[in-house]
Amino acid sequence: MRSLTVAATQMRCDWDVEGNIARAEALVREAAGRGARLILLQELFETPYFCQDQLYEFLDLARPFEGNRLIAHFAGLAKELGVVLPISFFERGGQAAFNSLAMVDADGSILGLYRKSHIPDGPGYTEKFYFSPGDTGFRVWDTAVGRVGVGICWDQWFPECARAMALLGAEMLLYPTAIGSEPHDAGLDSAGHWQRVMQGHAGANLMPLIASNRIGREEGRNGTALTFYGSSFIAGPTGEKVAEAGRSEETVLTATFDLDGIARQRHSWGVFRDRRPELYGPLLSLDGHAPTRAIG
Repeated sequence: MRSLTVAATQMRCDWDVEGNIARAEALVREAAGRGARLILLQELFETPYFCQDQLYEFLDLARPFEGNRLIAHFAGLAKELGVVLPISFFERGGQAAFNSLAMVDADGSILGLYRKSHIPDGPGYTEKFYFSPGDTGFRVWDTAVGRVGVGICWDQWFPECARAMALLGAEMLLYPTAIGSEPHDAGLDSAGHWQRVMQGHAGANLMPLIASNRIGREEGRNGTALTFYGSSFIAGPTGEKVAEAGRSEETVLTATFDLDGIARQRHSWGVFRDRRPELYGPLLSLDGHAPTRAIG
């Protein structure tokens, strides 16, 4: 039996970068103190969610993967506490910029880089202005606590991402995110929808899922504002929520899973045995047809 305690966190962010890092570190320490060895922080926690504005000056926030101060700080913390930490950051890669994640193992080593594959663009969430589409493909890492797959925010709406990570051998699915109110529709509250989609990923792939969102109201520069609704959660292998945060509390959630028992459950259920990849050609196109079909 491989028993693993995992943690999801959520917190507010502002323009005090050192304060954000300190709050994130405090949550990691709390989670580790409660026995968690895999701890998820939210998306782009170093700063406010700057993507609600389209300002060229924010492009200067991007930093290279190599020699990254934020990653180095949390690598040291991971080594000290013996925990696995996926760290979301704004990456400068040559002339491009990416919404990226570094996977830090429990000994402080950096296992690799994932660049967000699906980039949203809508009122208040204008990420295409800042980020190029990720070019790493979906990633799964062998860590000290098991095989971990991580998507980033908008990736969570695509079942193909979760299934790809499962096929690559993931035992757990993680999604750091930043989601809240919709500036174009004050009556739209997507929190339940957001959770249910990811609960489906957990259930369809029979593996635990951890989702960490931010909290609080963040003011934009051009009269806009977003209120992030928290609601971070941990789902079990049948999609059931086993831990859930409120909409405005800074908190740590934990849950413990028997990874070997879940693996037996996953192998016996048949959803991987009975797959028919030769029939999934429509998934390779945007409109459901083969990309090479004749037009006209």
